[in-house]
Amino acid sequence: MITLNVNIDHVATIRQARGGTEPEPATAAVLAELAGASGIVCHLREDRRHINDRDVQILRQLIQTKMDLEMAATKEIIGIAHKIKPELVTIVPEKRQELTTESGLDVAGNLLKYKELTEGMHDNKIEVSFFVEPDESQIEACVECGADMVELHTGVYANLKDEALLNVEYNKIKNASVFAASSGLKVAAGHGINYYNIKPLCKIPQIQEFSIGHSIMSRAIIVGIERAVKEMIETINTSVLLLK
Repeated sequence: MITLNVNIDHVATIRQARGGTEPEPATAAVLAELAGASGIVCHLREDRRHINDRDVQILRQLIQTKMDLEMAATKEIIGIAHKIKPELVTIVPEKRQELTTESGLDVAGNLLKYKELTEGMHDNKIEVSFFVEPDESQIEACVECGADMVELHTGVYANLKDEALLNVEYNKIKNASVFAASSGLKVAAGHGINYYNIKPLCKIPQIQEFSIGHSIMSRAIIVGIERAVKEMIETINTSVLLLK
């Protein structure tokens, strides 16, 4: 069964636009869980541009499913993760000037650093996922670091319009999923996924989880969070059933 983890960062982004106290990310998390989400994702950035330390503390107390803390591998954020102990951390690249995460992490180029990070998380009973491109060398590096999961970057796939190029990128994701699963890793996919482009990805049986934020929250503005989450879960389940 493919599960859905809902990223609530954009709720905090709306709050920060006015510098006030609403909307409340924790409320969105509760509603998403009630609608059937299997996990809640939040990204605590170094610059705290949306999710902040208070949010993380409250979410840790409220989330009843799985908390996935997206984070850069910095000393400060690693310390926060060790303290709050989410079920999962997803290590992502982070640039101050980017609007959102733009590419996968270079695990292969920083093996020692990420191996030590993984060991520290495991000592605190926290599972580790690395957000990487659908590339075998990066997946091999994740295995070498002792990761539990990889989240494959689907942003390139999501942004392509040319059918030939789209098929090439889709096959990269498919092959990477097979390789990761055969290497003993759990497989997730995320970035740029919406109600339409998720359907082909559901045909890849090795993908166990989707991490989706922007499209669900965009839909939620029109129909509400609970309905938006339920519609995404229904889209996933229907796409999977069509394969049987």
